[in-house]
Amino acid sequence: MAINNSKVLLGGLAAGVVMNVVDYLANGVIFAERMTAEANAFKPGLGDMMAQMDGKALTGLIIMDFIVGGLLVWTYAAMRPRFGPGVKTAVYTALVFWIFGAIMTTGYMQMGLTSTGLWMSFAVVYLVALVLASIVGAWVYKEDSTA
Repeated sequence: MAINNSKVLLGGLAAGVVMNVVDYLANGVIFAERMTAEANAFKPGLGDMMAQMDGKALTGLIIMDFIVGGLLVWTYAAMRPRFGPGVKTAVYTALVFWIFGAIMTTGYMQMGLTSTGLWMSFAVVYLVALVLASIVGAWVYKEDSTA
């Protein structure tokens, strides 16, 4: 059965909203002061600059969350025939993205840009965000039964 692209788009938008809400809470509220302090410890002034992102940078981050949401739902749709529809497959999808993201971001910790504690905190928050976004996107995604 073919992937329902219109439902991937709708599910991706829903997943992107979840990703954006969690990212705002994590980056803008929960870890904001800690991120600024650690970035300033790495390079004085860097954290202050990051804390004052302009609209262009924020727009880019928002768009990236929608792209990740769309990729989550597309991957869920691709995995669905093998693992079946539902939460279990959505969680598997989120875990694939989380493992990839964790591997790709360890450099921040290795360079000293972030402490191990902050990196681990973000890893947990990102896992929660991906699982929630994937479940919401999977809930929206349905395959065309007329095919």
